[in-house]
Amino acid sequence: MPDRCEDPVVIVGLGIEAPGGIDTAEQYWSLLADGREALSAIPEDRDWAVRELLDGSHRDGFKPICNAGGFLSGAAEFDPGFFGIAPREAIAMDPQQRVALRVAWRALEDAGINPDELTGHDVGVYLGASVTGYGPDMAQFSAHSGHLLPGTALSVISGRVAYTLGLAGPALTVDTSCSSALSALHLAIQAIRTGDADTALAGGVCVMGSPGFFVEFSKQHALSDDGHCRPYSAAATGTVWAEGAGIFVLQRKSAALRDGRHIYGEVLASRLNQDGHTTGLLTPSEQAQQRLFRHALADADVQPGQVGMIEGHGTGTRVGDPVELRSLINVYGADTVPGTGPRLGSVKSNIGHTQAAAGALGLAKVLLAAEHQMIPPTLHVRDGWHDGIDWDGGDGGGITLAETITAWPAPDGRRIGSVSAFGMSGTNAHVIVAMEHPERVEAALPC
Repeated sequence: MPDRCEDPVVIVGLGIEAPGGIDTAEQYWSLLADGREALSAIPEDRDWAVRELLDGSHRDGFKPICNAGGFLSGAAEFDPGFFGIAPREAIAMDPQQRVALRVAWRALEDAGINPDELTGHDVGVYLGASVTGYGPDMAQFSAHSGHLLPGTALSVISGRVAYTLGLAGPALTVDTSCSSALSALHLAIQAIRTGDADTALAGGVCVMGSPGFFVEFSKQHALSDDGHCRPYSAAATGTVWAEGAGIFVLQRKSAALRDGRHIYGEVLASRLNQDGHTTGLLTPSEQAQQRLFRHALADADVQPGQVGMIEGHGTGTRVGDPVELRSLINVYGADTVPGTGPRLGSVKSNIGHTQAAAGALGLAKVLLAAEHQMIPPTLHVRDGWHDGIDWDGGDGGGITLAETITAWPAPDGRRIGSVSAFGMSGTNAHVIVAMEHPERVEAALPC
C-alpha cells in the first residue's frame, strides 16, 4: 500500500479526440450529458473496400458486419509543417502518430504548459496503442520506402511525441490491447513516483488503419447486430469498434500547486494484474478482476461505498460483461445498502469501443463528471438486464446502473471514481481517482 503521506500524483491537463468530431473536453462532456451516440457508417475516404467488407461477412462461419462504428472525422487531417515533418514522411506515418502528437500538444496547453519550452526536460511519454494495419507492405519497393518502418512502428508513437518536443524522460508505447491506455497510465504514475520523470504525458490512441478488426470479430461472432453498443444489457449482441484518443498530463501535487495548475484529480490507486489460464485465451477471469478491485481499493484506502462512480469496461459482449458485472457486484456491491453505492456505466454506449484508448476516454469521462458534479447516463441500459439481474430489486448490492443523468454529491468534500479496462491479452487495469473541491485542493499536502 502506498504511503498516504507521500506527495501524490495528480492530473493537471487532458486532451481528447472522440467520434462525432469531438476534439475538446467541452464537446465530450456535452455528448455525455446529453446522452447522445456518436456512431456513423464506415467512412468512404480511407480506401477501404467497404462494400466488399460488408458483403464478405455474409459467408459461412462469419457474422454479418453492420455498417457502423465510432470514427474520428479528423483522422486523415494533419498539418505536418506545424510539427516540422516533411509531407512525404507524414503520409507514411500511422495516423495514430499524428493524432497522438496533436492530442498531446492540446493536453499540455490545457495544463498551462508551453510545449515549445519542454526541450531537455524530464518529461515522460507513456502511450497505449496497438497495431491496426496502416500502410503498404514494407517488403514492396515504393515511394514511401525508408519512411514506413518509423512510420508504422508501435514504439515510435510515443517516440514521435518525445522527439518532436525534445523531451528527455522515458518514452514507452504500451500494448496490452484494450487495457493499453490504463497500463500506460500506470507506468507513468510509477515513473513520477520513482523520479524517472517529473512530468508525464500518459494515455492512449486508436485509429484503425484497416478494417481488419471488423473481419476478426465477424469471425468471433462478437460484433453488434445493429451497430449499437449495449453495455451490461441482456439485449447486447456484441461490441462496436471505434477510434479515439485521450492523453493526460501528470505531475506531483506539490509541483502542480507550486505552478498554479488546475488539478482535475488525484490518483489514489493504480493496479494491473493478469487473468492467467482461463477456459480460453480471450476469456476473462472473474477471480482476477475481483483481486484487482480489492487491491486497488486497499491501496487507495477507500471503502466501496465511498466510490460514487464506476466507469466500467462494458463492451457489450455476451462473455465479458457478465463476468465484469459479477466481479463488481461481489466487490463494489458488497456491504453497501442498495441504491447508496457507486453508479456504474460505460462510455462505449456513446462512442463505441475505442480499443487501446478505451481506458483513457473512460477516465476523462470520470474527471469531467466530477468537474460538472453530475454522473452522465449510459445508453441502452433499459434494454434488459444481464443474467436476470434485477437492479431495481437490489441484486446489484450497492451498485446501480447510471441510466439517467444524476447529481454526484460530495458529502466529505471530494468525489471518488474508478475506471476499469480489460485487455484480450489478459492484462486487467483499474484506477481510482479523487476529485476535490477547489478549496481543498489548495490545502497543504498530507505531511
